This record gives sequence, C-alpha cells and structure tokens, in this order.
Amino acid sequence: RQVNLVSDLPGRALLQDTNLVNAWGISFSPTSPFWISDNGTGKATIYAVTNDALGATHVAKQSLEVTIPGEGNPTGQVFNNLGGFNGDIFIFASEDGTISGWRPSLGTNAEALVTRLTAVYKGITVATTANGPVLLAANFSEGTLDAYGTNRTLIQFTDPHAPAGYAPFNVQSIAGMIFVTFAKQDDTKEDDVPGRGHGLIDVFDLPTGSFHRFATGSDAGGKLHDINSPWGIALAPVTFGKHADELLVGNFGSGTIMAFDADGKYRGLLKTLDEGPIVIEGLWALTFGNGGRAGVPGTLYFTAGPDDESHGLFGALEPVTEDDGD
Repeated sequence: RQVNLVSDLPGRALLQDTNLVNAWGISFSPTSPFWISDNGTGKATIYAVTNDALGATHVAKQSLEVTIPGEGNPTGQVFNNLGGFNGDIFIFASEDGTISGWRPSLGTNAEALVTRLTAVYKGITVATTANGPVLLAANFSEGTLDAYGTNRTLIQFTDPHAPAGYAPFNVQSIAGMIFVTFAKQDDTKEDDVPGRGHGLIDVFDLPTGSFHRFATGSDAGGKLHDINSPWGIALAPVTFGKHADELLVGNFGSGTIMAFDADGKYRGLLKTLDEGPIVIEGLWALTFGNGGRAGVPGTLYFTAGPDDESHGLFGALEPVTEDDGD
C-alpha cells in the first residue's frame, strides 16, 4: 500500500512542501527524522514520520532547511557517524561535482568539502578503513568510483569489466557491503539512458579496490531484463513478507523495484496485491525506517522525481496481506 507523505504539489500527499522538487537522497541518524536532498531546489529538508497507536502515519516538516553549496543540485546523501570531514554528520553529493557536509554549528548552510569540476556525483556513502573514514562517491561523468579520505585526497577506481558507456550511478553501504549501481551514460555523460536491461550492480571491495559483479543487465552483457538505471538500494527486514532479508534495488528508469537474495539470485519485482509490479515514476532512494522519528523499520520509504524530475515525492510502501482489506 502506497502512502504519499510529502509532495511539492498540492493535494498529492499528506503534506505539501514546495522545496521538495526531484526528491533524491535520503539519510538519517539512528534517532533523527528523515533528511532528503531536494535536487531541484538546492536544499535538504527534514521530515519526522511517525505512526500513532492506531497505525496511522503522520508526517511533520521540521523547521531547519539546509542550503547546499555550489550550483545546489544535491543527489545522494549519507549520515556520517565515523568522524573526520570537519565533524560533519550529514554529507551530500551534487551533480556539479561538489561534496558538502553539515553539522549543527553550521546552521542553515552546508559547507563544501570537495569540489571536482569534471565530476557529476550521483550518489555517496561512507566506509571505514584502517586509516579512518572514507567517502565513496559515484562519479557518473568520469565513470569512476571516487574515494576521499579525511585529508580529501582523491583516489579513483574503475570496474574494468563494465561495458563501455556504463558508469557508477549510486554507491551504498549495506550490511557491511559496498554496492555500486551502474547506468548507461548519455552523450554528455551527465544523465542516464533508461531502457530495458540497462544497468549492472557490483560489490566493491575497498581494501583491494576490486569490483565483483552482483547482477548484469541484458544490455550490459547479462540476462537481467528488468534492470533499468538502478539507483536506490535497501535490505529488507525479516518482517517484509516474501521478500524478507532480500536486497531491494529500485530502477529510476522504469520505477520498479527488484529483489535479490544474498547470492545475487534475482527474485523478481515487488508487486501489488493484484500481482502487477509496483511502479513509482522517477524512483530514487529506498530505505526502511529507523524506529524513531524516521518511520518504522518494517515500512519501505522512497523518494522520486516524477514528471521528468520536475516534481518531487516522498512516500511509504507499507506491506499488506490479502486479509488487510486494502
């Protein structure tokens, strides 16, 4: 069951916020509300999502709005509890090649941590190494996974087995593994070319700098047809019905959500009660709640940029069973 929580348009969701245009990255601390990157307005906005005693969902916008530096086109973001990077706890990637960070003392403005003019950053995560935390960013224009240590020195990694024209589209650390999704570059290498079978997924090993293939689209030399510019990644909890404990990957190109088991075996698309695939136009991030002010652990939350990324949606997919009457 889809519940639309926030939209930039009136009447589309429980709450309207005109800042929420092309809602993209999501992150949160173990207790914080949801932080969401507003790619179309250059902000990060914050929403508390809770369920009352009857199970009804409530959403409340928080007063803090954070302005992203540079051209202000944030994509992925990550909560950083590993230190470094000026103590910034929320870190944002942007399409203009900026990586920025925020900590409470900065107030309403994030600060630029890194600027790389040749980069188009579509996603970001943070990982631990023996030498401290490392930011990993999906550099779509250069076709690299960019690693920055706390000294901000850049090391770039490439998957030598990815077909020409495919580039890192997102990177997320899930259950101790670093997943990198790839999409097909357009002629300018700034945006993806959607299509059936367009995409692949790697697991990246940071100590060795090596990529290990997890799933390969039919356009990229594999057999997976349902993949289509994959971006969002989440691990389903044990309570999530038939797809419990499976890796969920959202397709920006088609709006569908794929499920994989731990070995990379494809388990099909998430479906509605009438057995049709769930489709969310312009689907970006996927995450389960934190059990605090960022939703409940058994519900799948998503962001999207519908109407060719000109609008924004933040919503929830609540698992339902046949006898729920939905």
